[in-house]
Amino acid sequence: MRTISITGTGMYAPERVIKNSYFDELYKKDIGTFLQNSRNISERRWMTENQTTSDLILPAAEEAMKNAGITAKDLDLIIVATDTPDYLSPSTASVVSHKLQALKAGTFDINTACAGFVTALEVGQKMMKTDNQFKYVLVVGAYAMSKWLNFDDYKIASLFADGAGAAILTDAPAGTQGFLASTFYTDAQYHDYMGIYAGGSYKPVTHDVIEKKEHLLAFPKRIPPETNGIHWPRLTNIILDKIQKRPEDIKHFFMTQFNVQSIYETMDTLKLPREKAHYIMDRYGYTGSASIGMCMADAARQHKVKKGDLVLMLGSGGGMSMVAIAMEWGFNT
Repeated sequence: MRTISITGTGMYAPERVIKNSYFDELYKKDIGTFLQNSRNISERRWMTENQTTSDLILPAAEEAMKNAGITAKDLDLIIVATDTPDYLSPSTASVVSHKLQALKAGTFDINTACAGFVTALEVGQKMMKTDNQFKYVLVVGAYAMSKWLNFDDYKIASLFADGAGAAILTDAPAGTQGFLASTFYTDAQYHDYMGIYAGGSYKPVTHDVIEKKEHLLAFPKRIPPETNGIHWPRLTNIILDKIQKRPEDIKHFFMTQFNVQSIYETMDTLKLPREKAHYIMDRYGYTGSASIGMCMADAARQHKVKKGDLVLMLGSGGGMSMVAIAMEWGFNT
């Protein structure tokens, strides 16, 4: 069976910078102190009115392809993970294929909310392992949540941001193991706690829905804040048992950048230095399904990840969907 690895990464955040002071002025209260101290967020990026999710993807995809030494003509498959698509239908991946002129690539979208990028990586690499027609696969996590924010709720509006993270999958270099193991978990009792609940068959968008702002991101109920802190260490240990490794063997953690306290709690529970986790929410806010891809690409830009490093990705999103993947990094950044 083939061994599959990431061979290039890329990321993009829009040019418009929104600092915490923007919300202090908008809501006439000190929101920035909480965001800085409790969420590790100083600023975030928002797209322009004319940008779409696929527009965010293009620069990230182009950087990933350049780093992998390929062009769009080499792509055999494009997988886009997003819950903020260009359209409800067709897929955003098909739009990306057109804009990139990836003439031979198949396309599809995945929606597991903020766990989407890691889910898409696992789907892509498993398809490659079982089918030799796929030599190069582009996987992208993308988020354009600024267009779905309800500014009546400062707790929501001040947290979310836009961006895209991309990776190219191909055969792992000789002597490296690539993707090693994965595990999935969903605590579905929370499926109606956080999301965009209009626009589908449950609640089509009508004038009344828009008037009530029911088509925007909402948190109807409160997910217990300790949820990720409980399950991320548990999923990590499941993965470690599968690959016969110890927590201290992991060189880098890339986790959903929703709440820095959950990351700290996970690292503390595993008795590991918090510095083993990479952080981007301080500069980019919460970029949902793009956050792990952006986190990984940012670490690669900083040359933090080396060939042979054991990497663990922990994704968590509305639903409540979770996924963990371990891989041996395949190239020097």
